Amino acid sequence: METVDILVLSTLIFAAAALYSSVGHGGASGYLAAMGLMGVAPAVMKPTALVLNLLVASLAALQFGRARAFSWSTFWPFAAGSIPMAYLGGYLGVSTSTYQVLVGLVLLYAAYRLWRRPTMAEKAVRKPPLLLALLAGAGIGFLSGVVGVGGGIFLSPLLLFAGWADPKTTAGVSAVFILVNSASGLLGHLSSVSAIPPEGMWLVLAAGAGGALGSRLGSRRFGDARLRRLLGVVLVVAGGKMIVA
Repeated sequence: METVDILVLSTLIFAAAALYSSVGHGGASGYLAAMGLMGVAPAVMKPTALVLNLLVASLAALQFGRARAFSWSTFWPFAAGSIPMAYLGGYLGVSTSTYQVLVGLVLLYAAYRLWRRPTMAEKAVRKPPLLLALLAGAGIGFLSGVVGVGGGIFLSPLLLFAGWADPKTTAGVSAVFILVNSASGLLGHLSSVSAIPPEGMWLVLAAGAGGALGSRLGSRRFGDARLRRLLGVVLVVAGGKMIVA
């Protein structure tokens, strides 16, 4: 990549990491969108997104954990179902065309979630049914491993809509869920890490800086709605580009 391209991509990665980590997410859909817009090869996108996701989710998990925004009883059934399936999804290879369509659909869904955040205003928190949590975690984990995301964009709305966690606990649970999912998916597709170019170090630094900033602010207060919707527009453009490419 040219120097200007690396600078632009690093800036986009920083912004995505800061915004996503503020709500406990690793930002993989944002990284995929940024790389898609910059024309990064699909073979590079998945492992790069997972590595960045792993870093930012670690920072978010740390900050939300310090803020006591985490529930082990809510987390473990979803994680137990997702971890082996994320590994399987990462291990299974899909064609470039299929991967691009899957990524495009995930980005469009992520954009929808950014524009329409669920609310807990009228729901009392209750414990998720064990079997349902295991099955949901398995489905989220498999899709996450195939595409190269941590699954937070699927888990967060589920927890909130079902009334299984309040918004801040949802952020904390999602951060740790994304962390273990990203690690499992990356292990399943470990050979692809060699596809990350040397320039990827700049992206790691950008994601780390953005994740540190966003998670610190987000563990105390959530991000601005206008910023989420602006990112939603970017995801729509990137998702459409991936599908029609």
